[in-house]
Amino acid sequence: MAVFGSGGQLGVELVSAFASRGWEVLAYDRSSVDITDQAQVERTIAQADPPVVVNAAAYNQVDIAEQEPLAAFQVNALAVRNLAMACRQTDARLVHFSTDYVFDGLAGRAYTEEDPPRPLGAYAVSKLAGEMYARAYLDRPLILRTSGVYGPGGLATARGNFVELMLRLARKDQPIRVVEDHVASPTFAPALASRTVDLVERGAEGIVHAGGGTPISWFDWAVKIFAAAGLHPPLKPTNEREFRTAARRPKYSALSNAKMESLGIAPMPPLEEAIRTYLELRSRRTAEVAG
Repeated sequence: MAVFGSGGQLGVELVSAFASRGWEVLAYDRSSVDITDQAQVERTIAQADPPVVVNAAAYNQVDIAEQEPLAAFQVNALAVRNLAMACRQTDARLVHFSTDYVFDGLAGRAYTEEDPPRPLGAYAVSKLAGEMYARAYLDRPLILRTSGVYGPGGLATARGNFVELMLRLARKDQPIRVVEDHVASPTFAPALASRTVDLVERGAEGIVHAGGGTPISWFDWAVKIFAAAGLHPPLKPTNEREFRTAARRPKYSALSNAKMESLGIAPMPPLEEAIRTYLELRSRRTAEVAG
């Protein structure tokens, strides 16, 4: 099987999870394959001829996408079309990751797969378009919507993740403001990767929500991160009105995992447990690099 976006914090966990289950994994990062290049994608997949293609590559700079919507669309939509077309030619199964941001957040509850999407900005539109391209060209794609992904691989990526951002800000010992009126379901990358393998091995298809399982505000998530890390920075709540961003974001975009669990997949670990595991893995990897 082939993993595209293998250098990201989800991609590295996918490669590890599939390999640990006995799959032969071909890993492609941005430097080895440009998924926006249709000919290159078709050539790569034709030569490898994998039974399963997993796309963990994404443009996820939500605010910057408002200034460069074409860049977001090329990676999140047209590149998915390239992968889907190549999979159709080789009869490979496509597994593609999407986002909770396809919803407008106005439902005030966790979203199910039956809820109609309504994206609020360029990034969200591009991700929804990627879903549509996968479903337009393939009969049985597996599209996994997730939320607020964080994993120890974020240590090695340029943009990191929310946990890394909070830990970095805590070291500055300056007031930290985090929105309390936006709710998501933060997702631990190793847990998501493991359940992705489960879904693939069960032959799952269609749209499946695979969020972290715990609806929580970004402020309350920050509180839990600092508690687990034993830190006490000056953390203050703020809100959408005070903390304006270039892109509109859904205010309540938590995802319901009921469909995934109905397929026999284990529930996601509790958020506190996932944060503790993250910090343990982070400490181990930091020590390995230092040593």
